[in-house]
Amino acid sequence: MLRTLPAPQDAPPQQAPPQQAPAQQAPAHQPQAHAQPQQHGQPGQAPQQWQSDPGVPTYVSPIPIRKTHLGHALASEWTKIRSVRSTMWTLGVMLVLVLGIGTLVGVVAAASDVSSSGASAIGLGSFGVILGMLCVMTLGVLTIGSEYGTGMIRTTTTACPSRSRILGAKAIVFFVLVFVITTLATTLVAALQTGMVDAAEATGEEWLRGTVGVGLFVATLGLLSLAVGALVRHSAGAITIMIGLVLLPLVLAMFMFSESLKDVQLFLFQYSIPSQLIALYGESVAGGTGPSGWDPVWIMLGLTTVALGAAFLTTETRDV
Repeated sequence: MLRTLPAPQDAPPQQAPPQQAPAQQAPAHQPQAHAQPQQHGQPGQAPQQWQSDPGVPTYVSPIPIRKTHLGHALASEWTKIRSVRSTMWTLGVMLVLVLGIGTLVGVVAAASDVSSSGASAIGLGSFGVILGMLCVMTLGVLTIGSEYGTGMIRTTTTACPSRSRILGAKAIVFFVLVFVITTLATTLVAALQTGMVDAAEATGEEWLRGTVGVGLFVATLGLLSLAVGALVRHSAGAITIMIGLVLLPLVLAMFMFSESLKDVQLFLFQYSIPSQLIALYGESVAGGTGPSGWDPVWIMLGLTTVALGAAFLTTETRDV
């Protein structure tokens, strides 16, 4: 007996997917109103006033616009040189050498018969100055060489893009500082030695050369060291060059025994830096045929001018 199968039930009708609501059209982008400066600020004027469209806040710069000049660079370099330890140590040791050795030589000379030589007591101060000027050379190199060694020169040139202004400010601040300190130290030593030693009375010309002249000579020698430091850009190398420049001529002259080198030996004795310093005090060097009077100052000034000119040229042409 056949069994009748039930008819398949129809599948439920599929529901249509819900229609999405039409996307809302984004409103057209309206450009924002940009603030426009009312006028460009001029040096020394009040802060700029920015004029903007309604609804945009107004900005007022609290920093006035000023044009930089050499005075700003001088203030910056003075802050640097008086705030680093190398200045205190080098100039401090220089003062100890000049005052200490000068006083010690005066005490020794007071116990001997110096008055019979006919020379004034001011020349005794050269012993301490010869050693003290080594400290000045070191400070001159470190004034600029330390910035290249630490990379601080990049920050300096960023704050003051004029490299000639930077080097000029360093030279001015360094020269004035060393000149004042050296002149005061030599004047004090000369006064102490004149009071202690029974020697011939010094003339006004000898006093001027033994104090102001020596201050100019030592400060100019320090500028020469600064120029060498700017050229070499390495503190140890520049200090080595300056020590060799001061001591090497005398060392070479002492070992020139040949008769054919007598003229060269005499030249080295006369124009070496220690001999020129002694000549500035009025003492005769190498038979009295070398520089005398104010000649050592002019010779040192000429050498320093050439070196500083080369330093300014290379500073502008080379990268930091």
